[in-house]
Amino acid sequence: MRKLALSDEILMQVEKPARYIGNEVNMVVKNPADVDIRFCMCFPDVYEIGMSHLGIQILYDMFNKREDTYCERVYSPWMDMDKVLREKNIPLFALESQQPVKDFDFLGITLQYEMCYTNVLQILDLSQIPLKAAQRTEEHPIVIGGGPCSYNPEPLADFFDIFYIGEGETVYDQLLDAYKENKKNGGTRIQFLEKAAEIEGLYVPMFYDVAYNEDGTLASFEPNNTHAKRTIRKQVEMNLSDTFYPEKPLVPYVKAVQDRVVLEIQRGCIRGCRFCQAGMLYRPIRERDVEFLKERAVAMIKNTGHEEISLSSLSSSDYSQLHDLVYYLIDTFKKEGVNISLPSLRIDAFALDVMSKVQDIKKSSLTFAPEAGSQRLRNVINKGLSEENILTGAMSAFTSGWNKVKLYFMLGLPTETEDDIEQIAVLSDKIAREYYTIPKSERNGKVSITTSTSFFVPKPFTPFQWTRMAKQEEFIAKRKLLSAKLKEQLNNKSIKYNWHDAELTMLEGVFARGDRKLCDLLVTAYNNGCIFDSWSEHFKFDMWVKSFEECGLTMDFYNHREREEKELLPWDFIDAGVTKSFLWREYTKGQQEVVTPNCRKGCAGCGAKVFHGGVCYEPRNEAGESLIQA
Repeated sequence: MRKLALSDEILMQVEKPARYIGNEVNMVVKNPADVDIRFCMCFPDVYEIGMSHLGIQILYDMFNKREDTYCERVYSPWMDMDKVLREKNIPLFALESQQPVKDFDFLGITLQYEMCYTNVLQILDLSQIPLKAAQRTEEHPIVIGGGPCSYNPEPLADFFDIFYIGEGETVYDQLLDAYKENKKNGGTRIQFLEKAAEIEGLYVPMFYDVAYNEDGTLASFEPNNTHAKRTIRKQVEMNLSDTFYPEKPLVPYVKAVQDRVVLEIQRGCIRGCRFCQAGMLYRPIRERDVEFLKERAVAMIKNTGHEEISLSSLSSSDYSQLHDLVYYLIDTFKKEGVNISLPSLRIDAFALDVMSKVQDIKKSSLTFAPEAGSQRLRNVINKGLSEENILTGAMSAFTSGWNKVKLYFMLGLPTETEDDIEQIAVLSDKIAREYYTIPKSERNGKVSITTSTSFFVPKPFTPFQWTRMAKQEEFIAKRKLLSAKLKEQLNNKSIKYNWHDAELTMLEGVFARGDRKLCDLLVTAYNNGCIFDSWSEHFKFDMWVKSFEECGLTMDFYNHREREEKELLPWDFIDAGVTKSFLWREYTKGQQEVVTPNCRKGCAGCGAKVFHGGVCYEPRNEAGESLIQA
């Protein structure tokens, strides 16, 4: 019998070996000895989550198009593999070459959500890379972070050499070229970081000093190196139809969360919801050309064998060529049985027509996201959705054969009252009542309403970045109030209620608006066993509470106080395109329950015009309304 190799021995001890072996369909193979730069791309969560991330697919394709660069991947090892690596002292390895991550030139970590932060430490620890950048030597990789959470990088500042602020298609080539040149010239690690700091959009935390006031708020944030910029400007790819987009995306051997072709139709959003960080960060809205999308869709289906195409966007209905694209995809792939998925779609006649063609009505459900139960509160958050819109959309769906509806709301929004909470139950009941106005002979069985609530977390670069977040006990009281009110409704048997965990929300709030003092907290929590915090079976809130106490920090400071307009916020050194004055105006308008029209109805002066393109420069009529409409 063949003697088991070490890798085989390891794989025999883990639940899903396919998470670690690589060799997926469309994986890039290069000889590491033939390249100048080795870049390991990391998603700090389990393989199935990370393989669903479009951003890594784009960067993987983009980097590997460079002849001098080999981009490989690594994901957070699940608990069984984590245990084996520690016991056998095996350094974490990349999927493609199976070589240690610590031997690469770069380790790039995407930061998609706050509750993956302890997993960042896991990746560094298992890779045998010092957790803190200040402790690394010339032998260690340059650790670079990007993604939406990098727009407040301070809670992770000690662990990263560089943060990339913006979209990956813009200045990565410039960064890699600088690294290659520095390496050729025998430059040091610090010399390279100084070159990186001169590139727009790149933030090197060690080149900045932070001071605090006696009350714990930020007193100053100043560069300590002449190469460091005072303001870091977000980098934006304005031409989305002439840039990198993979024709041969990676196809995993195990089922990923999104096991389908993802077609990003546009970036940004015109809606201006005041709670939504993505809607502010990715301004201005930019569309991909419809012919570009058609070509990519055909190529990706051919090269992957996937049986579903998902149109990715913050608000698909706002894509001006949606009708043309969707009907083309339906006609092109109907014989092949390829399903077309349209998330973030407004429920109107077009949407229902499309969904009736691509979905089994009896099995599928429709999703509405009113976010708030009352019109008053929807105005506060600038949702731009009336009760009439919601009921009309639901009724159109019911008469078209659907009988399952999912409703998404938030609890704890600014200015929320008990009546606002109760109106969630009332609206859920009204939607059920609409269904029962249909003659019994024409109904598709009983109606099923699933009402789900999450707890509101204020995020940087939103109008609500200054607001107080509700306390844990307040969130629980709000949830109980809604649960009781739902039970009082006439159609309560048709309504199912789901809710999120309040303890996890508390931590998300802390890290969303946190500062550098949280770096030591993260190390303490990690050493106390906190890892995979977004997975309920591994979340240890008691250990987090213990870690806060050990570090002399409180959740109250970060979550439960109102910020002043002039307070220096940890992310204020970043220019994300939306100005602080615009955000404050929107915050004030929200308190006054005043709605701001969407970007195509009129320009609100957010600051995104500085990018010289997208919706900001669409032709407009005398009233200021865009002539391009979805």
